Amino acid sequence: MSRLSKDIDPAFQGAGTKGGLEIWCIENLCLVRIPRASHGKFYSGSAYIVLDTVVGKSGSPQHSIHYWLGTDVKEDDLALASDKALELDEALGSCAVQYREVQGRETEKFLSFFKPCIIPIEGVYKSETGISNGEKYCISLFACKGEHVVHVKEVAFGRSSLNHYDVFILDTASKIFLFSGCNSSIQERARALEVVHYIKENKHNGNCEVATIEDGKFVGDADVGEFWSFFGGYAPIPRDSPSAFQKQEIVQSVKLFRIMTQGKLFEVAKELLNQELLDTDKCYMLDCHTEIFVWMGRCTLMTERKSSISATEDFLRNEGRSTRTHVTLLTEGLETAKFKSHFVNWPKKEELKLYEEGRGKVAAMFKQHGYDVKELLEDDHEPLINCRGTTKVLQVNGGEASLVPLPDQSKLFSGDCYIVQYTYPGKGRDENLFYAWFGHASQMEDRVDALSHMYAIADSTRGFQLWLRFIRITSQNNFS
Repeated sequence: MSRLSKDIDPAFQGAGTKGGLEIWCIENLCLVRIPRASHGKFYSGSAYIVLDTVVGKSGSPQHSIHYWLGTDVKEDDLALASDKALELDEALGSCAVQYREVQGRETEKFLSFFKPCIIPIEGVYKSETGISNGEKYCISLFACKGEHVVHVKEVAFGRSSLNHYDVFILDTASKIFLFSGCNSSIQERARALEVVHYIKENKHNGNCEVATIEDGKFVGDADVGEFWSFFGGYAPIPRDSPSAFQKQEIVQSVKLFRIMTQGKLFEVAKELLNQELLDTDKCYMLDCHTEIFVWMGRCTLMTERKSSISATEDFLRNEGRSTRTHVTLLTEGLETAKFKSHFVNWPKKEELKLYEEGRGKVAAMFKQHGYDVKELLEDDHEPLINCRGTTKVLQVNGGEASLVPLPDQSKLFSGDCYIVQYTYPGKGRDENLFYAWFGHASQMEDRVDALSHMYAIADSTRGFQLWLRFIRITSQNNFS
């Protein structure tokens, strides 16, 4: 975005020209850029716009826009945030998908920007100080859920908030307790421990003790006794205590509405939808109950797009769903796979074509660097591989790739990406077989990082033969 039109907010000057995150906040009905040092610090009374830019090797940037709404945000700030998100998209060439993020119900894509988590602060953002009025330390109880990214939710401080399914963090003045429900997963406990260290560094300046508490184990340990003392003493947690995180409702049917002038909605069809229902000069709302999509045709005006957002907000408010429903804004030609899945005849060959093209480009990249690359076909297995080799599995998390312990190598999570390196003795030298495994719920950023890490590892084996194989994006593939 080299130049801005007179209708674009000056605060967006230079936005999207470099890779990374850029964040703005609505303050006194004006847009204020958030300094990088304050990224990830959100106030429950404010509204934010987050722009993520990824610049590929071709130099062409890809953008996603998220506008985050705190639970105590004012209606005027909410409306302005959605309008500014549309303005930013227009300034970038109408090439970004926009997501409405609500405090406590953020998408995994959004949470992945702020590892290990975000913990909203009460109050409103003030650019003069960067802190809210009355921000004070107090004892807090947080529930944590999620294996790929962790959802952190502050819950009422009391025994009734505990359950056997989630991981809890009790933050006190001198010590942080990590309580793991007996039905929580190892991955969730590991993610919650990252949150504990985050709280320790950001709220206690690194000066406090940390204690871990196992659900159902009470053997006179001092930390256990201290933990339960905050709840009036030990008592068993009822077996039927529900999780602090509501499960996603099952969608019975979907409805497609055309957004008319003056914000009125006209039902076009429901359940069996087809692509031909969408006209390029109109805006539509797809109601999936737990999620809303706003589809904007390429030939629609900015005024029509803004009125479509207002109509959607009114619909959610009237239906009582304004605080718990995801909203995704799509411009014609930028439809997500989830959106297209609700239409019976949407072309599906495009994704396969992109996969084949991507596989060829990466293989060519390895060959360009002097590797002897041999691609294994989907239905073809190499019969001469020495099965007395060694296997390494690495889990990709952001910019890092960590070695998975041997006992856990067969446990691949659908929200993560992995690199598998199999090294075996060949004729006079070691040979390597590399796999890139993408979970079906993994983020695109992690998939790109996985390929980058795989390239780096292969580079360290220069001079050896390289076998390269891609595993399609699914959670049903296994290695043996």
